[in-house]
Amino acid sequence: MDLQWNTGLEQHTISKDFVQIGHISFDRYPLLLAPMEDVSDPPFRTVCKANGADMMYTEFISVEGLIRDAVKSQKKLDFSEQERPIGIQMFGADIDSMTRAAEIIEMVKPDLLDINFGCPVKKVVCKLAGAGILQDIPKMVKLTEKVVKSTQLPVTVKTRLGWDEKTKNIVDVAERLQDVGIKALTIHGRTRQQMYKGEADWTLIGAVKNNPRMIIPIIGNGDIDTPEKAYKYRNDYGVDGIMIGRASIGYPWIFREIHHYFQTKTLLEPPTLNERLSAIKTHLTKSVAWKGERLGILEMRRHYAPYLKGLPNIKEFRSRLVTADHENEVMDILNQVEEVYENVIAI
Repeated sequence: MDLQWNTGLEQHTISKDFVQIGHISFDRYPLLLAPMEDVSDPPFRTVCKANGADMMYTEFISVEGLIRDAVKSQKKLDFSEQERPIGIQMFGADIDSMTRAAEIIEMVKPDLLDINFGCPVKKVVCKLAGAGILQDIPKMVKLTEKVVKSTQLPVTVKTRLGWDEKTKNIVDVAERLQDVGIKALTIHGRTRQQMYKGEADWTLIGAVKNNPRMIIPIIGNGDIDTPEKAYKYRNDYGVDGIMIGRASIGYPWIFREIHHYFQTKTLLEPPTLNERLSAIKTHLTKSVAWKGERLGILEMRRHYAPYLKGLPNIKEFRSRLVTADHENEVMDILNQVEEVYENVIAI
């Protein structure tokens, strides 16, 4: 598959049949599941992997929690062999803590280690972690270099365009991060100031990719929620892969639909009711097995609405699902949904 894009100066043509991140090889254009706090856990990753996600990341892990052996941080290291290739993402601001955490992460043998320099939430940013470090680029580069030198794992980075509109210096930052040894860079097309508001700006992502100095894979992230948009952004900006976050919540089929569109330029039929219910049941069963029934049931509640979106008059069933306290109750409700809607096509 050859792609063409226009940088404003000349047209470039490259082959996208093969992408390499460290030792990880992709034989098709890679679609990556974003690391999302309280979402990208093993149960959710299972349904995304089954529906075409080529690579996935854990929820981000606090390095301070990890080096202090906090239960929540340690549990986020869990993954199965079936999930590979998988990256473990960590965040922090202290160089010593970051390197010590990298050594702990290396022990569980993921395929790569990703540093989160993009999380915009206040409780992370106020510690100069996540996107907070975009206020101190020299420290960001130094920290990255120390982590790269502390582990045998391929190290990648996920970040944003800059701290605010006045500091959208991602082209320079990308060069500096590449120079200290990262193996790939994922860029979310917003500043920290924007949080998740407004439209993601992919022009600067394209500028990084089209920079002749850049040789590592550049992954684009932000607002990809349809196969058509994924196709357009891939072609317009030439990125080496696309990371998908919020569009996959309750709709893991987004990955297979994009892959199908890339191959055929046609839209795949939406998932059937049976596929939707099967995904919910798999997600639920694995959530309960991994977290225990009480927490597994509670954390599944956020997923029912997007999974069942488009079914007419589904509100009553959704209300029952988010108040059920036991796995068998939820399964009974889902079986009732199947009986009621077996001849209904969801949008």
